[in-house]
Formats: sequence, structure tokens, C-alpha cells
Amino acid sequence: MDRLIIVSTVVLPAEAARSLSEGVAPHALELAAARSAKNLAVVEPDPLVLGAEVVFGQPHPDDVCAAPRLRWVHLSTAGYARYDVAAVRAALAARGAALTTSSGVYADPCAEHALAFLLSASRRLPECLENQLGPRGWPDASVRSRSALLRGRRVLLLGFGAIGRRLAELLAPFDVDLRVLRARPRGGEPFRVVVREELGDAFAWADHVVSSLPEAEGTRRLVSAALLARMRPDAWFYNVGRGVTVDQAALLEALEARRIAGAYIDVTDPEPLPPEHPLWRAPGCTITPHTAGGRREEPMAQVEHFLANLRRFERGEPLADRVI
Repeated sequence: MDRLIIVSTVVLPAEAARSLSEGVAPHALELAAARSAKNLAVVEPDPLVLGAEVVFGQPHPDDVCAAPRLRWVHLSTAGYARYDVAAVRAALAARGAALTTSSGVYADPCAEHALAFLLSASRRLPECLENQLGPRGWPDASVRSRSALLRGRRVLLLGFGAIGRRLAELLAPFDVDLRVLRARPRGGEPFRVVVREELGDAFAWADHVVSSLPEAEGTRRLVSAALLARMRPDAWFYNVGRGVTVDQAALLEALEARRIAGAYIDVTDPEPLPPEHPLWRAPGCTITPHTAGGRREEPMAQVEHFLANLRRFERGEPLADRVI
């Protein structure tokens, strides 16, 4: 393959930056002036991107539309909502260009985070922490009587992308009764697939509802007041996908009315969640600050994922995590 001009819009630690610089050889790597170390930050337009053939990071959507030689954009995030618009899709299609994500980087940490949520809820860990930080009593009878096993429970997964698939694997040893919402059922799945028209009954059936849904046209506010109202008082809701996929006001109301057992959420709308927001104090609600996808090795994993896809791009092979 001819030498490519690759532009990075990501600020990386020294070791990961060195791995990227060495790994793209023999192609040219240029670092955009408009770069960010935060995945979800929107970088400003940068003239360097306009001359790129490949971009790694989070380029401004206007630059993606305007870059005449652009052949491939590899995002450093799993989400791609800001690029999933008509103008960007049309521009990429006109050039025969691809858009890929880093979903594979975040499958393991997000799935393990969700599993930790499920186990924490089952074993009532936040209550024990509250006791330790507060009265320091010994509520053994109360906690024991309300603790549960994850084994054999009914789990509904909303979304079956990289995160959902990995979580299903992690849940296998617990022999849970698994149902999955899939946008496009493929047939032959080893579990029951739920379509959107069946979600009400599925919410009523589940002990645990776990969402890893991305933000997209069909997912915004998918977890509605009507669906939350179908949940049982002893059922739990979890979200490691995107905050905008949930009617957050309805979730807050369900928690405050104690119509569900509780919620564990890693994502909110907006983010950061303001300190005065009532969701912080809602009964049974545990919040982590969009950390489910994080790990110490995250920057290096991003680079390795991009470089593996670059080798596929060089060989003309299908790209991993391609969304456009």
C-alpha cells in the first residue's frame, strides 16, 4: 500500500504515543493541534485533518465532511452518535470511506463493571458501606434477609454489541435465564431474543435489566416511563451504555416512589451530573462517573486496536468495529 497520511487527534501518554508512532510505520503520522485526552470531548476543526487519508481519534464532524482524501476514520470511543448524521454518512459514502469505533477496547471493562453492579446489588454492598460510614451498627439480620444470589436469576440485556456479548459470557457460570434485545435478530441464538414490541413483558419478567445501548436514533429514551412501570418492586436496573437512552426523570420517579429495588448507573444525562441533581440522593441509586470503560491500560489498548485495524486496512480486509 502507498504511504498514508495519518492524523491523530488524541493526546496519549508517552508509552502509548511512542507505540502509535512506531506502529504506523511506514506511514506518516501527524498530530493535530486540536487534540484531547478525553474521549468524549469535541475537538475543534483542524486544518491538518483536511489533508488526512486516515484519522485516529475524535475529529470534528465538519472536518470529516470536508477532507477530500479521507478514506477511513477510526474513533477512540465505542460511541459514534455525533458522526451518525446524514451529512457525515453522505460524505463518507461519496468517498467510499469507512468509520470504525473502539468498541472492542471497552467490551471487557464495561462488562466486568456491569457484572460488579449485579453482584453488588445482589449482595447489598452499598447498604453495608453506608452503615460503615454512618452508624456502624450490626444489621446482620436485615442485610442477610434481603441478600440474593445472582445464580439462576432472570437477566434482560438491552443491546448485544461487544459489551453485551462479553457480559453474556461472564454471566454464563451463574446459569442465569438470559433474554436479549437485539436490533436485528440473526436466528440460532442460544438464548431468547426479544424484539421491541415485547419489551414490556420482558421488563416485567426480569430480575435485572442491564442496558449497554449506544446513543442512536432508535435508542434515545428507549427505557421509558412505561417500561420502568412494568418492572417489579424487587427488580434492578443498570446502565453502562449512554444516559440519553433512559428517561431519567422517570427513573428518578420510580426510585423515589420505591417502585423498583434500585439502579446502578455509570452514565447520566447530562454528564457530568450536577452535584445538586436529585438522582445522587435517590434511594437505592448507585452512580459511577462514566468509568465503566476505564482501565489503567486504556490508552495503550486504544492504540493497539487502531494498529490492528490499520494492518487490516493495508491488506484490504474487513475492518473490526465498522459502523459506517
